[in-house]
Amino acid sequence: MVLKDIMAISGQQGLYRFIAQGKNAIIVEHLETKIRSSAFSSARVSSLEEISVFTEEEDMPLGKVLDRIHEKENSGPTIDYKTDPEGLKSWFEEILPNYNRDKVYVSDIKKIAQWYNILHKLNLLIKEEPEKKDTPEGDTEVKGDAEVKVKGEVDGVVEVKVEGTFEDKENKKEKNTGEKTTGGQKSHAKKQKAIISNKEAKAKTESVSGKKHTKPGDK
Repeated sequence: MVLKDIMAISGQQGLYRFIAQGKNAIIVEHLETKIRSSAFSSARVSSLEEISVFTEEEDMPLGKVLDRIHEKENSGPTIDYKTDPEGLKSWFEEILPNYNRDKVYVSDIKKIAQWYNILHKLNLLIKEEPEKKDTPEGDTEVKGDAEVKVKGEVDGVVEVKVEGTFEDKENKKEKNTGEKTTGGQKSHAKKQKAIISNKEAKAKTESVSGKKHTKPGDK
């Protein structure tokens, strides 16, 4: 879950959102009442984004624990934090079976359940977007609404059907800078095939006029 700027203040009910940094304090806003106040350096302020839960292996960030609760409860609210201690421990064992029983207390489990229900009620349970992987650099890129379909795999070689428009980087440079380059070729064939094997990709294109085969990067 995205917990950026969400804070808990020791001795205060509920959760707060960070608003601004003052000279001797931070300005926070209560998530439920929307009342703003100052939290001075003497106050014990914890950012939920930086809280982790002790396990028998690596500590798990609170955001991931909330993800598990969200999944277990089918996006609904969870157990009441006022439930008896044995009920809370039994519930948390289902969420995080390998949590450290010696370091995680019932009071901690209560806070997690309470925080989850507050964020759920306010529709603030926002999942993190997975990081987008960078497209590997190459001499050819697919433009427009190109569609890539895996047709099959033989001896580690995958045949891919590509529908769309290819434009090599030399031609792209000519568009951007106005400089003429040699080897900038564009094919508008609606159906082209490519053979991709491991880390090396070989593309086979056919021009409309000369039926001449070219490879990406040929000049």
